[in-house]
Amino acid sequence: MEIMQQLQQLAQERDIPVAELLKEIEQSLAAAYKQYVGARGEVAVTIDSQKGFTAYIQKEVVGIVESPSFQMSITEARKRKADAEVGDFIETQVDPNQFGRIAAQTFKQVLSQKLREFEQRKIHDVFSEKMGEVVSGQVTRREGQSVFITVNNKVECELPKREQVPTEPYRPNDRMRVYVLRVDDSGRHLRVIVSRTHPNLLRKLFELEVPEIADEVVVIKGVAREPGQRSKIAVISMDERVDAVGACVGPRGSRVQTIVDELYEEKIDIVPYSEDPLTFITNALSPAKVNSIKLTEATTEVERSAYVIVPDSQLSLAIGKGGQNVRLAARLTEWKIDIRSESQAAAEGKGATEAKSK
Repeated sequence: MEIMQQLQQLAQERDIPVAELLKEIEQSLAAAYKQYVGARGEVAVTIDSQKGFTAYIQKEVVGIVESPSFQMSITEARKRKADAEVGDFIETQVDPNQFGRIAAQTFKQVLSQKLREFEQRKIHDVFSEKMGEVVSGQVTRREGQSVFITVNNKVECELPKREQVPTEPYRPNDRMRVYVLRVDDSGRHLRVIVSRTHPNLLRKLFELEVPEIADEVVVIKGVAREPGQRSKIAVISMDERVDAVGACVGPRGSRVQTIVDELYEEKIDIVPYSEDPLTFITNALSPAKVNSIKLTEATTEVERSAYVIVPDSQLSLAIGKGGQNVRLAARLTEWKIDIRSESQAAAEGKGATEAKSK
């Protein structure tokens, strides 16, 4: 039937099961007709693949019929039901042609609304399950300060200004992976909020690119990130035969390079994790070399800190541009790191000795 072919086409376009679409249309058309004629009784519409379109209305039994579309005389009612009384409702089939132009317009409006609700609900359900995951999409447009990325050729996800990396171009048709942050249904329109700055984007990219991480042979113990500039990731192997850092780097650096390319040349340091804080802090400050570390455990007044001495030639490298290397290392290890060169440490030590002698 033509109507079924149209519905099947619409269902395919909107990616909605035909049975659910039929149910929505039946409810929408019933509501439209009820509103159109002003009926008090219920209206039921059925669309059958064999019989086609049928509609029933519960006509009210009245003494004087003023609106034949939804009222029925007591005489007519008793032909159908012998004990009918005024005030009863008798189900009567309606000629679909009687629905009229206004009912058809109302039907379109209601159907459109219900389809939007269905799609929004579906998006909510799908992306609620994907929260905390990475999805791939294509940049489609900008609106204000937000960038919109279409996922699966269907759903537009919003990348707000605060979740954008300033150094990334976000050109139309650019393909990129984004981290699903949350589904926001507080406003008029449902919004899927995604991020390019979240540290877990880096974590998930490594899970996708490194089979050993997906298989939990290699475990990510920490991520510190300054989006678009530099990141540090700490990894450990659960199998002594597997080199955690080597697995993440990949053959000839292929695995980490794929992630670097995805993040528009963001530098990534992969460091071995250790339960020993001295070793872990030393690894985290890589590529700088460390001479010695003195740890101060946290007290009620003082947070735990590490006093690190490096060769004079390594001071700039250890601190990093704008303090970036030591800042990321501190965030990765969760220790406050205070770096001194050998000559600075010696001068401070001499000063302290002189002060004590006085």
